[in-house]
Amino acid sequence: MGSVLVAHPLRPMGVHGAHAAMLLSKTNFTFQNFKPTAAALPGGSTLLRLVDGLGGWALILAVAGLVVGAALWAIGSHSQNYQQSYVGRRAVLVSGVAALLIGAAPTLISFFFDTGQGIVNPLTH
Repeated sequence: MGSVLVAHPLRPMGVHGAHAAMLLSKTNFTFQNFKPTAAALPGGSTLLRLVDGLGGWALILAVAGLVVGAALWAIGSHSQNYQQSYVGRRAVLVSGVAALLIGAAPTLISFFFDTGQGIVNPLTH
């Protein structure tokens, strides 16, 4: 077979893997100007409107869950029903966390994308 380079102690890198690693290390191609936009592909604006609509429906469902959970919590507390009170409290908390995540989704995605853009490629440096 040829010489075998070891990239990981448990996985030997064969001749083809070593050749690919050498090509990647010699390549000057970078994604420095990578700017993902919805307008770059056909239907991008429709997809954005669809995601906005899904976010709106998700918020409506979170509000409905919060109202139903609050009602269950109140009825369970007044009727001394611990299980019903617990289920209502959990529904209120889950609905609140869902609304928080729906609202923070664009910021969270941007944060992780920007963090990923800051990672330096060890093969080029």
